[in-house]
Amino acid sequence: MNVLIGVIITLASLIGGYVAMGGHLAVIWQPWEFVIIMGMSAGTFVVANPWKTVIDTGKATIQAITVDVPKQRHYLDLLGLMHTLMREVRNKGRNEVEAHIDDPPNSEIFTSFPTVLANEPLTAFICDYFRLIVMGSARTHEIEALMDEEIETIVRSKLKPYNALMMIAEGLPALGIVAAVLGVIKAMGALDQSPKLLGGFIGAALVGTFVGIFLSYGIVAPLALKVKMVREQRARMYVIVKQSLLAFMNGALPQIAIEHGRKMIGPADRPSIDVVESETINGGPPKADAAEAPAKAGARG
Repeated sequence: MNVLIGVIITLASLIGGYVAMGGHLAVIWQPWEFVIIMGMSAGTFVVANPWKTVIDTGKATIQAITVDVPKQRHYLDLLGLMHTLMREVRNKGRNEVEAHIDDPPNSEIFTSFPTVLANEPLTAFICDYFRLIVMGSARTHEIEALMDEEIETIVRSKLKPYNALMMIAEGLPALGIVAAVLGVIKAMGALDQSPKLLGGFIGAALVGTFVGIFLSYGIVAPLALKVKMVREQRARMYVIVKQSLLAFMNGALPQIAIEHGRKMIGPADRPSIDVVESETINGGPPKADAAEAPAKAGARG
């Protein structure tokens, strides 16, 4: 919502200030300049990125506009799941634990934490590293190095839409100049017309430069930064898993291990120790919340 509010404030300030100093809106309404600039931007965007990134950019834009980031419920579910799985590893045999991590959708443990189960990549990440722990052949420093590399790869993949949008933002001023040059060419072809008509052509041409710069610094670049912020917050879930698992592998009790993960949550969303203990001791959220969570789980990918 704050993205839309920011855009409204930007446009209101731009148009309001222009009108207040005596400008006429009809002068800057040059639809073909917009078509040229935005069409070239869309074309270069498609040329520079694979279809997967193009589609993911649309998804990332929606996530940025709606601020679709993990909430405290998502973090509590993740910590609760980690705690429960760690207890299973400590207290039960390998076969019993593997039954859960090999088939999460049919696992009583995973279905108790639906916001995590709804996030398929995160669920796969958790299962992969618990499987390595259960096998018992991996050393802690090896697991840490592997998780660091995988998390870096995940973050780099999640930030592809940000890089794609920034590329467009950097190119928009130049594309605006291209549109302006085309307008000047049109004006030069009308030198035999009246000064009033010629002035209109030149004014229309300058609108291209204005539009390119405005879209770059006023719309696309801020949106790209918002995408980056949202995607980084969503990737934070993997760091929580990493820190919890490393503490557990180094001998920490499950309750202490998830405290390592809790510290990786930003202060604004970090649940208190008492809330986490209550959730983990009770085995997860109330069933009413668990039933509603899949529809509200905004942590896919």
